[in-house]
Amino acid sequence: MNLFNSALGKNITFVRPVYFIISGFSGIPNFKYYYVFLCFVYIVSVLGNTVVMAVIYLDRNLRTPKYIAVFNLAFVDLLGSSALVPKLLDIFLFNHRYISYNDCLTFLFFCFTCLSMQPFNLAALSYDRLIAIMYPLHYHMKVTHRFMLCLIASFWVFVITVHLVAVGLLTRLSFCRSVVINSYFCDHGPIYRLACNDYTPNYVLAESLVNLFFRFPLAFIVLSYVCIGYALFKVATVHERYKAFKTCTAHLSLVGIYFIPLVITFIAGSGMHPNGRIINLSLASIFPPMLNPIIYVLQTQEIKASVKKILNVRKESKMKLKKVIIK
Repeated sequence: MNLFNSALGKNITFVRPVYFIISGFSGIPNFKYYYVFLCFVYIVSVLGNTVVMAVIYLDRNLRTPKYIAVFNLAFVDLLGSSALVPKLLDIFLFNHRYISYNDCLTFLFFCFTCLSMQPFNLAALSYDRLIAIMYPLHYHMKVTHRFMLCLIASFWVFVITVHLVAVGLLTRLSFCRSVVINSYFCDHGPIYRLACNDYTPNYVLAESLVNLFFRFPLAFIVLSYVCIGYALFKVATVHERYKAFKTCTAHLSLVGIYFIPLVITFIAGSGMHPNGRIINLSLASIFPPMLNPIIYVLQTQEIKASVKKILNVRKESKMKLKKVIIK
């Protein structure tokens, strides 16, 4: 085994555990019903996001820069839910709380990658609304297919790179104290705090991640809507303000659903009970993927029109098929 100098200034034996144990809720009776509820949420999420992706793919009118970002949001929601929820059900419903070291780090990587892409997607959509309202005549020149594809691709590269670094830093830690992770999944913070050698780089990266994937995107979105509100108040009539602002309602709903639980968690900080933190963060991870497609289908006229058109085409094709069979 390798020896190295610990934060306490003494040599210790490097320990890489065979497995971790996910603690989950503590002291809550019948907690399994909560995970059954999450299973229902996951099913709705998979169906909803699949429908949104299919509609955008099938309707050529929706192949615009805005809907490239919406498609990516649905894809991230589908991938993130599939990475998180089935594993949660396996851990807590079937009592498989032991997870191998490598599987835990892989679980962490995929969950955090997908969770981190959500605020970037919301920031991309806020930029789209900002340009569409403030520079409507130049919108198609400023927000092109190529621009949006490059923006989304750069987000993916950045997020994947950052979380590969985070996982790499975890592999340098020695876990000689405990292997019990006080969370509902392989959470970055609870893992590195279990280490018995110096985890300062992990702490610095964790604080940086909060800024990169929470504060900066939220600040950009808020600033975008301040600019949008100022522009609408300055130049538009009441009817035009309402019409322009209506195009933002779906996006604002998504922003609220994603950020409000996280804001509550960060404000409460260490004062929040571990069970409350688990409920808050799990809902923040799983509820937006379920609600996002519902909100976009109900509040976006283009998608509603596209769904109706696709359903009408299917009805007409069935009617023609029946006529052919009767003849």
